[in-house]
Amino acid sequence: MSLLLRQVVLDGEKVDILVENGLISRIAPFLHEVVADRVIEGGGKAVVPGLYNGHTHAAMTLFRGYADDMELLSWLTTKIWPLEEKLTEELVYHGARLACLEMIKSGTVFFNDMYWHFHGTAKAVEEMGLRAALSAVIIDLDDPQRLKEQIAANRELFQASRDYSDRLQFVLGPHAIYTVSRAGLEWVRDFAAEHDLLIHLHLSETEQEVRDSIAKNGLRPVQYLADIGLLSEKLVATHAVWLDAGEIAALEKNRVKVINNPISNMKLAVGKSFAYRHFIDHGVLVGLGTDGCASNNNLDMFETLKFSALLQKFAINDPTVQPAAEAWRMATADGAKIFGLEGGVVAEGRPADLLLIDTDRPEMVPGHNLISDLVYSASGAVVDTTIVAGKVLMHKRQVDGEEEIVAAARDAARRLLQ
Repeated sequence: MSLLLRQVVLDGEKVDILVENGLISRIAPFLHEVVADRVIEGGGKAVVPGLYNGHTHAAMTLFRGYADDMELLSWLTTKIWPLEEKLTEELVYHGARLACLEMIKSGTVFFNDMYWHFHGTAKAVEEMGLRAALSAVIIDLDDPQRLKEQIAANRELFQASRDYSDRLQFVLGPHAIYTVSRAGLEWVRDFAAEHDLLIHLHLSETEQEVRDSIAKNGLRPVQYLADIGLLSEKLVATHAVWLDAGEIAALEKNRVKVINNPISNMKLAVGKSFAYRHFIDHGVLVGLGTDGCASNNNLDMFETLKFSALLQKFAINDPTVQPAAEAWRMATADGAKIFGLEGGVVAEGRPADLLLIDTDRPEMVPGHNLISDLVYSASGAVVDTTIVAGKVLMHKRQVDGEEEIVAAARDAARRLLQ
């Protein structure tokens, strides 16, 4: 299957881009001689890499607006976890499919997910055409029998995940150090090493998590993970807000990757801003995530880009910190690198995970600097076309089956609450 993007704007110049077998095969001012299975007339639209959402709970689209304006622990224990016990694979499928639709329409080509009912999300990803790293949640609450059951389930899911397309990665998802026993984390460490898997973990999201770790383990969270042997280049730590300088240095030493979730952190009032400058100074690779729709409440990575950059400037009273180009790199090239992917750039030989941006929208005019406009002015509504692995998932803001997906998700949410 081949695709030709004709006269799109790349780095300020009009070019033709030929996509073959999911990869960008040629970029040239004109490719008049090329015959492709499908041609999209760019009409001067800008072509940019798609966005990488480093932390989600996709099916929580069903929880959007359900439990807002609450303290984190109370939010989890009285609202979220009780309702999650009622979830089924079919409900998760509808919630995840809605999430995929929302991400396609706002320019996300990949997401890193941790949630229950793995196959429900995996089925949605396969149908909708996105890339994803998917993990089942591991929460044993220091219960040996529960841990035994979850280990068995994750072993089975790992084997079953091989039946899905190569757009889907299997990842281990221990929820956090306060919900997973030491024995559970040790199993995750060993299974990840045995099968070369990434580990997706919430880390130091709140000050209370740090206090509890010191009281229970005699160590701060990062020190505790180091003691277990979990700090490695395979660990993707999300939030990572309540860290001291020594912990950040330990993440650098062990090449741990970190995902910042600025909107979720602000909404849940975690009490501290992400120490972006310290992470960058220590050479820690940082990506961006939306978190789930129960704590954001959308999956628009353009909004996350803007909040990330602005919050950093405000937090340390420095307008030069995290300039637009750095924020954009976090959501594109660095996001891809964190998950071992070759995307995040527009270049020959790279995956054709691309967006066409409508630069004629009022918020994109006059157009002095495209990246600044994308970070500070845009929302997902500026995305005209979304392409993943060379397949057009949205064109002229139209996604096949959109009305049915929305209706089914609305019905799923109604049934969940009943």
